[in-house]
Amino acid sequence: MYKSLFILLFSSLVVAYAAHSQNSSQQQIDSLKLIQLSGVVISEGDLTPLSYTTVYDKTSQRGVIADYYGFFSMVTFPGDTLLFSGYSFKTSTYIVPDTLKENRYSIIHMLQKDTVNLPEVTVYPWPSREDFARSFVEMQPYDDALRRAQRELSGESLAFVAARIENDASLASGYAANQRYTKLYTNGQLPVNNLLNPYSWAKLIQDWKAGKLSKQ
Repeated sequence: MYKSLFILLFSSLVVAYAAHSQNSSQQQIDSLKLIQLSGVVISEGDLTPLSYTTVYDKTSQRGVIADYYGFFSMVTFPGDTLLFSGYSFKTSTYIVPDTLKENRYSIIHMLQKDTVNLPEVTVYPWPSREDFARSFVEMQPYDDALRRAQRELSGESLAFVAARIENDASLASGYAANQRYTKLYTNGQLPVNNLLNPYSWAKLIQDWKAGKLSKQ
């Protein structure tokens, strides 16, 4: 009986060792087929690198994400199917060649822009049908854009608008600069008063005798 148990135990150890040896040799053979696949993902239109593109190995169900410059690196087997996907780009497929003789391989993969054509949308300047009907009835077909521009740019319209607007920034800046120059010119003395300026009085009398004041 002990002899039978010894033979059974010895046979189990032999079978387990053989299976372990076979798995080790299989792993060694598979490790020799590993390929370090590296590459850059770019756009097909302008050849710019695509940042953070997803590279998924459909065969081994593993994946990586490309960096900011579109570079990626991953371990694959010959014949694996890779899926490249990125935002606003079409998902692309790449199959690792099974005829490679080296364990390193580099690629440049291009992705196509995923363009979606939306239907045409017409925007009308009327919020409702009632507003459209009222605008249509009150429409003036002969009041085109050119005539409206000529009317708005006429001398009377411009004078009417100019009389109701305040000084702009350039006029305000010029007035402030003149005030500053006058203060510097009369520094340490009384401000200039044209009522006491004899030159101004002489010019006024000369213009009055010449009749310029009556003409104005």
